[in-house]
Amino acid sequence: MDKLKMHTPNKADENFKKLAALFPNAVTETINENGEVVRAIDKDVLMQEISCTVVEGKEERYQFTWPDKKKSVLLANAPIAKTLRPCREESVGKDGTPGGFDSENLYIEGDNLEVLKLLQETYLGKIKMIYIDPPYNTGNDFVYEDDFAQSTQEYMENSGQFDEEGNRLVPNTESNGRFHTDWLNMIYPRLKLAKDLLTDDGVIFISIDDNEQENLKKCCDEVFGSQNFVAQLVWERAYAPKNDARFISNSHDYVFMYAKSLDCFVIGRLPRTDAANARYQNPDNDPRGIWKPSDMSVKTYNAACDYPITTPSGRVIEPPAGRCWSLSKKAFLERLQDNRIYFGVDGNSVPCIKRFLSELKHDGMAPTSIMFYKDVGHSQEGAKEVTKLLEAGVFDGPKPVRLLTRLITLANLKDDSIVLDFFSGSSTTAHALMQINADRESHRKFIMAQVPELCSETGKAYKAGYKNICEIGKERIRRAGKKIKEDSPLTTQGLDIGFRVLKCDTSNMKDVYYSLADYGADLFDFMTDNIKEDRTPEDLLFQVMLDLGIELSSKIEETVIAGKKVFDVADGFLIACFDADVNDETIKAIAQKEPYYFVMRDSSLANDSVATNFEQIFATYSPDTVRKVL
Repeated sequence: MDKLKMHTPNKADENFKKLAALFPNAVTETINENGEVVRAIDKDVLMQEISCTVVEGKEERYQFTWPDKKKSVLLANAPIAKTLRPCREESVGKDGTPGGFDSENLYIEGDNLEVLKLLQETYLGKIKMIYIDPPYNTGNDFVYEDDFAQSTQEYMENSGQFDEEGNRLVPNTESNGRFHTDWLNMIYPRLKLAKDLLTDDGVIFISIDDNEQENLKKCCDEVFGSQNFVAQLVWERAYAPKNDARFISNSHDYVFMYAKSLDCFVIGRLPRTDAANARYQNPDNDPRGIWKPSDMSVKTYNAACDYPITTPSGRVIEPPAGRCWSLSKKAFLERLQDNRIYFGVDGNSVPCIKRFLSELKHDGMAPTSIMFYKDVGHSQEGAKEVTKLLEAGVFDGPKPVRLLTRLITLANLKDDSIVLDFFSGSSTTAHALMQINADRESHRKFIMAQVPELCSETGKAYKAGYKNICEIGKERIRRAGKKIKEDSPLTTQGLDIGFRVLKCDTSNMKDVYYSLADYGADLFDFMTDNIKEDRTPEDLLFQVMLDLGIELSSKIEETVIAGKKVFDVADGFLIACFDADVNDETIKAIAQKEPYYFVMRDSSLANDSVATNFEQIFATYSPDTVRKVL
């Protein structure tokens, strides 16, 4: 049986494999600083193969860089030995039952850089939409400082505060000489990891204000490709000016929109409004229905389209100065014969083309780049929504549900799409998605991720009983789901208003699991188990699911076979047993279920006889099952 690696993928190794597959002649070996022979890419050979101008050294070129950018790239690629541990007591079932664990939605607590790494294999290319509302770098908010090499004492000396897991959150003030650098080092690796999670037709939305919008645009151009830029949406977040503004009362924020691949992405269109439909009429009682007039002239000159037109009243009309008609004379006569040209009620007006509502190419309306508060809500609306649900103003700056509803519409989700928000805050994204699922009877799933940033002991949230932001987000989802069901009890019976809570933690495996060679034989004699003592079988199951790329929302059933607890995941796709003293009876019963994967502890088999029979049992009943051990 093969041993599971139980750590996130090394992105640098994956990139090396891609290069090696494309240019095998560029693969070589060299000696590293430790005197070891290591794999390498011959830059000179690679430069010859790509057959284009290569800029190196101090040669001038257009580039976007900042201090520690290389470190930021390495940080995104580096593997980590972490896991996600289930927390049933804080989870909510599909029907809203506290402690239920059957929901297909996820709420993940932890540093989102680590969370994104842990999701890489399981959700690679599976996320249809990502929305994030990262720190705006206003000089007052907190940013992650991703330096894991500092000691605890250095953390305490430099840190502004910690989350419950000890992740450092640092106030990024304008007096900081690395003001933009620290923010860029925070956002860049997260965007690199996020891109790989998107489906080919996926899209990401990122909220930002004027402080970092320029740098964010450059980051996104580099990570997603400038060719995949869709729009820089402008959200009118304020409905009234602030008269105490020093210069300009700033009434807007931005939402950057990038597709994973613009060739694959199809934008969702907005429902038609009564005002838009009112532009279509039928003054000539055309049997094809209502239509609206369209100007027949264009700026681009074409001699074939420069001709006089005689109206039914006998008036001769030439194209306007500097313009010509949009139709050739032949095309014009064809449309005239088909009653698609209109000259006004009196037959004396400038000709126009009739555009029928029934013949529009697209359902709905094209979205505009400006999102007005009357259509998508404003910042005070977002704050009131949280205050009303949680009976206190416990979160600063939440986005309104209507804004997220608009973005979800533009994302053009499928019925079973997954939406990810890894700066989830008060969980507006989850709230909006549940409401959309209720309104449209869809089954979209969400993954919320949030660092458990501590609430100030003097703030409203702490006084209301919330110790950290995650507690606010989870409680909002609970109450929002309950209200959605109460408002529409007849149509929401099957609505999933729950979520599985998972918490980022150190690996379930002891260090010896990853570096057996570092331990002497005497020490190893005392380590009869490579799994940490405080970890449960369910902890192990979720790390196995991460390692094997099985969705964390998969159906999980627990059964007992010959006295041993057995997990059945995704209707037999994975069967796992982590109990000790597993005998032939249990192994045979599992093999007869013919799972795709079977996983157990390395030390689980009851004795040498069972170990000897193990492979023969599977060879007899399920030879294709992939067997793995911890």
